[in-house]
Amino acid sequence: MEKVVLGFSGGLDTTFCVKYLSEDKGLEVHSVIVNTGGFTEEELKKVEAHAYALGVKSHTTVNAVKGYYDDIIKYLIYGNVLKNNTYPLSVSAERLSQALHIAAHVKKMDAKLVAHGSTGAGNDQVRFDMIFQIMIPGVEILTPIRDLQLSREAEIEYLKGKGVAMNFEKAAYSINKGLWGTSVGGKETLQSKGMLPESAWPTPMSKEGQEEELVIGFEKGEIKMVNQKSFTHPTEAIQYIQSIVGPYGIGRDIHVGDTIIGIKGRVGFEAAAPMVILKAHHALEKHVLTKWQLSWKDQLAQFYGNWLHEGQILDPVMRDIEAFLTHSQEQVTGQVFVQLNPYRFQIIGIESPNDLMSSKFGKYGEMNTGWTGNDVRGFTKIFGNQTSIFHQIKAANKK
Repeated sequence: MEKVVLGFSGGLDTTFCVKYLSEDKGLEVHSVIVNTGGFTEEELKKVEAHAYALGVKSHTTVNAVKGYYDDIIKYLIYGNVLKNNTYPLSVSAERLSQALHIAAHVKKMDAKLVAHGSTGAGNDQVRFDMIFQIMIPGVEILTPIRDLQLSREAEIEYLKGKGVAMNFEKAAYSINKGLWGTSVGGKETLQSKGMLPESAWPTPMSKEGQEEELVIGFEKGEIKMVNQKSFTHPTEAIQYIQSIVGPYGIGRDIHVGDTIIGIKGRVGFEAAAPMVILKAHHALEKHVLTKWQLSWKDQLAQFYGNWLHEGQILDPVMRDIEAFLTHSQEQVTGQVFVQLNPYRFQIIGIESPNDLMSSKFGKYGEMNTGWTGNDVRGFTKIFGNQTSIFHQIKAANKK
């Protein structure tokens, strides 16, 4: 019997895939779930039990949380990446991590077939297909939901006919949770107007009327301390920040973007920790990096985020940009002070031994110690010299 490795989440689509591939296609199904921070241990055990109840030959759980940070999220923080100045690439990034781990599992299993449950309507089909084509060339990709163009109702009818017992009731809102944020889809996101109601957000607002200060300590661009609490790995710091910030209702928004396949889409997201971290990191950078470091970082980071969103994590140019971003963090060390309030936060300021705003070099708008007024007169004459010549010649030619 031929083996197929199936990327499995335990939801309706991948549940259908197990039954269809094993019973209709006669394949030996080996399911794998890649946890990028969206599942608890209890939830992972339930997914495993569900997979075996469906009849998989083997089920594997991959803990990819730390690798997900080390290989992707770290660079999103270094680059202060927000897609369209709004979205922290929550789902985009984790799908790539999952695809890479599934491809590695295919190699480990020496399988000639791989399957995923993506539909033909979104970005994920491109991300999974492309990663598989690059990392496991020659392995055939099976996509039952996309190929059969199945409706949700058709999948449910099929599974009931197979005697599958699971909750077929569709939730009013689809939730996809991960370390770097949670996506939320519902009727409001299927049209161009409308905000998700309070009940739709996964983290309830429970700090109404409260406020507090959050102190994030960075070392060479990575979070090492939060409120004087140290962490062995930045993923722990991210989760800790989320536990503090999430109940304020911070980081909720709707992103409107262009899909890889050329249509526009709208999705809600909840990303309390990512939004606070990115803004805090950027604030620190504005104090410790030079003008042109910041300028080139912005340009490269925007490309990096767009290219990653479109699934191109394996393009060698991404390693080049990552090298630049890593080097840019040499001086990004210090503490950032954040004021938290219901539904909003504000950066209060920073403290860093590398702060270029040091008063020993002068006070903005008051005085300076690094140059004289005559130095500035000479500088401005030279600095504007070429433009001055241009306008003189232009004026002379008009006579």
